[in-house]
Amino acid sequence: MNIIFVVIVLGAFLFAGWQQFFFSIDAGDPAPMELLSRAMVDSAGGAVELAIGLVGVMALFLGLMKVAEAGGMLNIIARLIRPLMVRLFPDVPPDHPAMGAMILNLAANALGLGNAATPFGIRAMQELDKLNPKRGTATDSMALFLAINTSSITLLPTGVIALRAAAGSSDPAAILPTTLFATIGSTTVAIMASKLYQRFASLKANAVNTVQPDPSDDRKEAPLLECTSEGYPFWVSLVALLALVTLIPVAVVFGQSLSPWILPLLMVGFLVFGMIRGVRIYEAFIEGAKDGFQVALRIIPYLVAILVAVGMLRASGALEAVVAVLGSITGSFGLPAEALPMALMRPLSGSGAYGIMASIINDPTIGPDSYTGYLVSTLQGSTETTFYVMAVYFGAVQVRRIRHALAAGLTADAAGIIFAILACSFFLN
Repeated sequence: MNIIFVVIVLGAFLFAGWQQFFFSIDAGDPAPMELLSRAMVDSAGGAVELAIGLVGVMALFLGLMKVAEAGGMLNIIARLIRPLMVRLFPDVPPDHPAMGAMILNLAANALGLGNAATPFGIRAMQELDKLNPKRGTATDSMALFLAINTSSITLLPTGVIALRAAAGSSDPAAILPTTLFATIGSTTVAIMASKLYQRFASLKANAVNTVQPDPSDDRKEAPLLECTSEGYPFWVSLVALLALVTLIPVAVVFGQSLSPWILPLLMVGFLVFGMIRGVRIYEAFIEGAKDGFQVALRIIPYLVAILVAVGMLRASGALEAVVAVLGSITGSFGLPAEALPMALMRPLSGSGAYGIMASIINDPTIGPDSYTGYLVSTLQGSTETTFYVMAVYFGAVQVRRIRHALAAGLTADAAGIIFAILACSFFLN
């Protein structure tokens, strides 16, 4: 992200300077460097205003998610996906701690609980490394887990919905069906790609299940939320998956009628679920809301940095030049040039992509409810920061030879972009 930030700022400065020195400026028009200075100040102020508007919405959603989490929704989802996980990872014993950690990681991602998903993901990699016959080299299970993590099916992209609401969207939750469609497609491609690529990147030592833990291994185990060892019967998981897929055509047919009901139903549903599960709803909601308040404040520096950089890029005319070159190419495939920086940034930096999405949906000429606004919102909710996830997860177990993990993750990212374009094109027409 350091390199990306410097490149954007330096590129904007050089482009503006080139225009100022080599192009004539009409009388009365501001100079390129003057526009650049204004953009820096305006973008910084706009980033803070955006974050302040986000505080309340973020507190609301994280409060609701805390109620659901306290009621055991995470474990319910974990039990549903366990039978599928056992078949996807045949080289991991069903009762091994790695399986429980992976399940909880994917369940947390499905609910939009990124802060909870990361510790589970790190723990999963640590446990998978204990089954690794060749330390320092990613196993097939590690690569597959990372690919699925990159494209994980998302049921509730809370952060994106909150940002859309703060941007004044008339229907913040309208991206739920597009995000679901995109993540189902990208996850399917991620699994297929990982299974295909592993044939060309074979691990010489194959007896994974026979590997015994190293007694000298002093790696500390991260705390892990208790996960039930038994999953639901396979047919229950299959029915749940089919029901999930069925939501897509239902959303297409009844989307306009149902969309105003989504947010109220989510709130009522989570609160009723918490009551049934014996959760102290008010206390849990307040605890989650406090987290939401802190999250909204923590992202202010990131928003300021990226929005200032993007603002400089636009004010300099560099972004307009890129749009002119690539717009006709990507636009014909349903990817507007305005959304292209978002698609390129998402695998590299989550905060950077978040800032670009914020700048796009808050642009008065675009807005959150335009096709471009829906597309960047879907991209943010349906793809993951591949390089960040890889660095954190593999770094935790000192894996240096990643084999096909990067190829599978980037394939999943590309699939996520394609399916997001298809979903938005279909749903909005």
